[in-house]
This record gives sequence, structure tokens and C-alpha cells, in this order.
Amino acid sequence: MMKFKLFKDRKGKADQQKNNQFVKLGREIFVAARQGGPNPDANFALKTAIANARQVQMPNDNIERAIKKAVGEQDGDDFEQIIYEGYGPGGVAIMVKSLTDNRNRTAADVRSIFNKRGGNMGESGCVSYMFDEKGVLTIERGEDPIDEDELMMQAVEAGAEDFVAYEDHVEILTHPHELEQVKNALEDQGIEFTAASVSWLPQNTIAVEGENAQKLMKMMESFQDNDDVQDVYANFEISDEEVEKIG
Repeated sequence: MMKFKLFKDRKGKADQQKNNQFVKLGREIFVAARQGGPNPDANFALKTAIANARQVQMPNDNIERAIKKAVGEQDGDDFEQIIYEGYGPGGVAIMVKSLTDNRNRTAADVRSIFNKRGGNMGESGCVSYMFDEKGVLTIERGEDPIDEDELMMQAVEAGAEDFVAYEDHVEILTHPHELEQVKNALEDQGIEFTAASVSWLPQNTIAVEGENAQKLMKMMESFQDNDDVQDVYANFEISDEEVEKIG
């Protein structure tokens, strides 16, 4: 019975996370369509948001509903982007990007998460100077090996600023305003991306462990579970060994 309960709890958590992800993506699509129009071929932000949604198998009905709501409601809900900044345990710098229709509610929620997990929310600009805003194009490693040298040359020729290889994926970094240009140029060469976004990347990272690592992981989970929070950027690293200790 305990084993079944554990499985049910995990499945419920996974379902909740997927629904939460769909809510966030729906807002992203809504805002992109509201600001740039419903035609993805003429609206790069919308095209990218739809592509990211399809990568996580968001139903087409959800995508179409978000677009129709954006162009059909002149006086309905609207969302604004707000970035909150603060510090986590161990002096870790954290930026929280939100899309909200109620800034008072979101500010209170974000502040509460900071406080409950051993951090504190600061003023605008208190940590953003530690990050660089970049366009990020992600390619997951599949069964077919990636020719990193060739891909790096293609990326540089397309106007990319940097190329970073990880164990399970590679990232192509661009100036934020050149993300569309680089993505289109590489897609014309047959390269497919699993994600595209403008992100805040830390200039340096801090290794954390023990209680600070545990608190930070719980803080990230709390932010992830909040519908108003779209992304969280932080300058910490936790080793695989430390993650295993935390469980």
C-alpha cells in the first residue's frame, strides 16, 4: 500500500508540474500574440513560444486557445513581465522572471519564497550586474553524434557569439537581438533546436553544498511551482554527488 501511495504521489506531482508548465507556456504564447500579432511567420517571439510548447507536447488546442484569447480580448486579462532580484542561501544571486496579471500578488509570493528558504528579495539591479543577457539556442544530444567542430563553425558564420558543449546538449549563444537571425540561418542549414530563448547567464558561479544546497533546491522547486514565475536564473552549481546526498 505504501509503495502504491508513493507512486501515486509522484505521478500527481508530475502531472501538476506538466499542467504548471502548460500554464506558463500559455501565458508566453498569449503575450507574444498580444504584442506581435497572431501570425507566427511574422512574429518571431510567437513562433519561438509555439515551438517550445510543442517540444513538451503541449496540446494544439491549448496553443490555439491562448492565441485566440490574445487577439479576441481587448479588455480581458493582460500580463506584464517583471524581474525580481535577490539572494539565496550562501549569497547566491537569483533573478526571477515573471509574467503576471497582478504584480502585488506576485511580489508577495516571490518575497515569501525567498524568505522561507533562507534568502531575501532585494531591489532592482542588486544582482543583475552579475549576469549577461544572451540568446540561447539548445540542441539535445540524441543517438546520432554531433560534429561539434562543424556546428561551431556554422554557428560562428551565422553570427553566434559562443558555443558551449555539455554532456547531454549543446548551446549556441547570441546577442539577444540577433537570436532570430542566427536561429533562422542555422535552420536553413537543416539544424533543429529543442529550445530557443533569451536568458540571463551568470558571469561566474558559486559551488554550494550541504544545507545551503538543500535550501536552494527547495527554493527552485517553489519558484517552479508558482504559475506567475516563468524562469529563474541563478549563479550556483551543485555537484552530482551533492544532489545524490540530498536525494
